[in-house]
Amino acid sequence: MNKKNWLQIPAFRSRNYRLFFAGQGISLIGTWMTQLATVWLVYELTNSPLMLGIVGFTSQIPSFFLAPFGGVFVDRFSRYRTLIGTQMLSMIQSLALAILTFTGMIQIWHIIALSLFQGFVSALDAPARQAFVPELVECREDLANAIAVNSTMINGARLIGPAVGGLLISTIGITYCFLIDGLSYIAVIAGLLAMKVKPWKLSAIDGNPWQQVKEGFVYAFSFPPIRAILLLSTLVSLMGLQNTILVPIFAETILKGGAETLGFLMAASGLGALSGGIYLATRRTIVGIGQLIAIAPAILGVGLIAFSASRFLPLSLFTMLFVGLGTILQIAASNTFLQTIVEENKRGRLMSLYTMSFLGIIPIGNLLGGALANRIGAPNTLIIDGIACIIGSIFFHRELPALKKLVMPIYEQKGIVIVKNVS
Repeated sequence: MNKKNWLQIPAFRSRNYRLFFAGQGISLIGTWMTQLATVWLVYELTNSPLMLGIVGFTSQIPSFFLAPFGGVFVDRFSRYRTLIGTQMLSMIQSLALAILTFTGMIQIWHIIALSLFQGFVSALDAPARQAFVPELVECREDLANAIAVNSTMINGARLIGPAVGGLLISTIGITYCFLIDGLSYIAVIAGLLAMKVKPWKLSAIDGNPWQQVKEGFVYAFSFPPIRAILLLSTLVSLMGLQNTILVPIFAETILKGGAETLGFLMAASGLGALSGGIYLATRRTIVGIGQLIAIAPAILGVGLIAFSASRFLPLSLFTMLFVGLGTILQIAASNTFLQTIVEENKRGRLMSLYTMSFLGIIPIGNLLGGALANRIGAPNTLIIDGIACIIGSIFFHRELPALKKLVMPIYEQKGIVIVKNVS
């Protein structure tokens, strides 16, 4: 795509966003390679579904407890400098995994400890990254497109990373996945350093951190549309995303494959997510996004149930398309909605609560999924997960008309819509 075509995408009119997109795009491919390599390494070392759940738990549980305070930090300090710091720490974590694996010293406790370290970094990185996007776009009307393009970038990496990772694991070994991921952070840091960022202005926020956290919770949960989005996100993260730590069991035990099979399954999910991201990136308005948020968990739920029943690789790949599609529609559409209506001085705190409802709940779901799979098997676990997602979709859809009426004045105030019909 030449420069002229790139600039036809609204978000790419902003130089800083183009730099951010390029650096993150390279790094996220490495991140997904590492995620695939980590779950495969854990399963090789332990052959335990429960241990997969424990590693998933330790990598993300800090987001549950620390994300609200990360949001307070992000509202008070430079998001730009924060991201440079978190990217450097993430690079150290990946290179440490590479060194331990290369020397043959790697043990399960190393993986748990480094996963916990990355979890602490992510608790600050995730809200900072979400809140930094509005600073990257020069025109306010490009924000929704920037968020959607972000989702496309993330899921493009989800498509490429696992597929490349599966091939690397089967040909030259797990170590190189960790090494490439560690080196890929150089692209992110270089992109950040090349940006021309306005000097950070300290927000006028009263009260100590505890009071600010409380204010964020009150702001989010006293407004029914935000509360409904966060609760639905919590349900999807708790139940719908358990598949990410159970896929190795399907790849090796049920489908009788190896690392390549795992890579293809993850890539199929990434392809579905990429399709959803492209659709969201091409939308010109936020109108109708409520319907997308309502239907997305149902798509995910149906995909999970169909995947759990499949014993044929091509069919499993097809069902994973819907798993990826439903996941990205729910995550990206919810993110776009929240970023659009939030008050600027509470952006970091609201996005930290969204991070908490999304990344912070995933570890609990991982632990629950690993324990259930140990007891009743991975296929039955995903059937339960799928049913839970479909029920959540039904409940949210029933509440949607009342939520629309509350959101309408905000859309009109911001000049997003001038008509009465809005989702």
